[in-house]
Amino acid sequence: MGWLKDLLTPKKQAQPVHLTDENFRKEVLESDVPVLVDFWGPNCPPCRQLEPVIMALATDYEGRVKVCEMNAHESPKTISQYRVQGTPTVLYVKGGHIAERIVGFRPSTFHRQVIEKALGVPLS
Repeated sequence: MGWLKDLLTPKKQAQPVHLTDENFRKEVLESDVPVLVDFWGPNCPPCRQLEPVIMALATDYEGRVKVCEMNAHESPKTISQYRVQGTPTVLYVKGGHIAERIVGFRPSTFHRQVIEKALGVPLS
């Protein structure tokens, strides 16, 4: 009956890694696993709409894809370097290179497809 307990026990929600200009290189470009970076803004309604999607992806892909978030207003150097012109912008990075860039809100199924195709990581 251990499987039933596992099924009924809520999954602990993973938290995205908080990025700054100072830790971006280490956490994203030098990561051993593929990375999803969510550039968001505090007064951005589509960013708030995307937040639960990002949280679910962090949990579902924990250990296989590093899910990160970066406040666009607090990281001008990185925003400029990666030409982020609007929020939300999601970068998918593999081996230190951008594999995909998505601007604007997209549903969870869309992001899961990008993770599978651009990063080569299946859901299970």
